[in-house]
Amino acid sequence: MAETKTTVTAAAAKSTTTSNQPKKSNNLFAALAIPICLAIGILFYIFVLGSPSNFQGGVVGGHPVEEGIGKWFGTVYMGGPVVPVLITVLLVCLTFVIERFLYLTKAKGKFSGSELVRKVQYHLANKNVDAALAECDKQKGSVGNVLKAGLKKYKEMIGNTELDTEQKILTIKQEIEETTALELPMMEKNLVFLSTIASIATLIGLFGTVLGMIRAFSAMATGGAPDSAQLAGGISEALINTALGIGTSAVAIIMYNYFTTNIDSITYAIDESGFTLTQSFAANHK
Repeated sequence: MAETKTTVTAAAAKSTTTSNQPKKSNNLFAALAIPICLAIGILFYIFVLGSPSNFQGGVVGGHPVEEGIGKWFGTVYMGGPVVPVLITVLLVCLTFVIERFLYLTKAKGKFSGSELVRKVQYHLANKNVDAALAECDKQKGSVGNVLKAGLKKYKEMIGNTELDTEQKILTIKQEIEETTALELPMMEKNLVFLSTIASIATLIGLFGTVLGMIRAFSAMATGGAPDSAQLAGGISEALINTALGIGTSAVAIIMYNYFTTNIDSITYAIDESGFTLTQSFAANHK
């Protein structure tokens, strides 16, 4: 009973110290990233896309220059007030893509989880737990973290004389499950931003498209001949917003699927490592 109480207390302490701090840094990162991206998006729209050098005669909002990068900048500027919002969404998307890429690259470790499992399996077959722990330190990934926690409990259970084999295996399995429960949320964090952007970017683009079409039809609704410049401007605004929205959404969807695939492969390696530990203990320490 005393040993069970100690295990629960340690697990609770681990959960408290590990889950609270990442959550705080998570919120801080998101709270800073979004307004910074918004400020950059607005400034880029006003001073870069809206530079007088991008328009003929230096008249902002007139016809874009006929060649060079200024032609494209001026054309995008003509997309109207929804453009800086779409630029902000794109910047937020790229920010979280980079953040998740860096974290998951670290979570994969120095070498693959399946290779680590094979090495640990070899050392456990030779009853060399310390060598298996050293391999986990070399891997430095999520699979290594889970395996290391399981191996420490594995080593502890070898010298335990109070529990039978089934109880020892259950204790090792619980330790692995607790560590896995702390690792998985860290791998999946911020993916909600990508999934949200995948949905709202297209909607924001369509909103800009509707505004552009309203402007175009307003030009056609005049009593005399329609204003061709206003008509062309409205259609241009509609198409630019559509293109930006679809492009941002495509980036978010592709990267979200890429990250979830990587997380699934890491999760599979973690499950394989837990099975390896319990099977090894059952075979070598009956």
